[in-house]
Amino acid sequence: MLLTPLVQPVDARFSQVLVKVAHSIILVCGGHATRDAAILRAPGGFAVEMRDGCNAINVTILLWSAVLAFPAGWKKKVLGLVAGSAIVQVLNMVRFISLFYLGQYSMTWFDFAHAYLWESLLVLDTMVVFWLWVNRVVRWGGPTHAEV
Repeated sequence: MLLTPLVQPVDARFSQVLVKVAHSIILVCGGHATRDAAILRAPGGFAVEMRDGCNAINVTILLWSAVLAFPAGWKKKVLGLVAGSAIVQVLNMVRFISLFYLGQYSMTWFDFAHAYLWESLLVLDTMVVFWLWVNRVVRWGGPTHAEV
């Protein structure tokens, strides 16, 4: 789905916006970086590009699928979608910025963290966000079937 011609420009623009946010956070915190579209570059030359999958759209789609499939009312679903997406994106921002700094320190650690550590943590985070939302829905007196 993310590879379809209609979705690719939206996905690329979303990645650029996320890199702009990451760049701003780094500058506000006293760090140094430049950005070019979806590329964040360190003064020493190391650069990291936010590509498909790096913007957490894949795990956001996973979260949305789980929330929309769960038998709950639409108000609760919308709250789960909005809050859950925000939490996933905040963690992804931490991931992206940490990889930016880790890559300047060690490419070995960068490769490990990028391919294994953060990938697993994002999926786990998405499952935990869904689990927390389900628990909240049940505590709010959520139905065992979808509300109409």
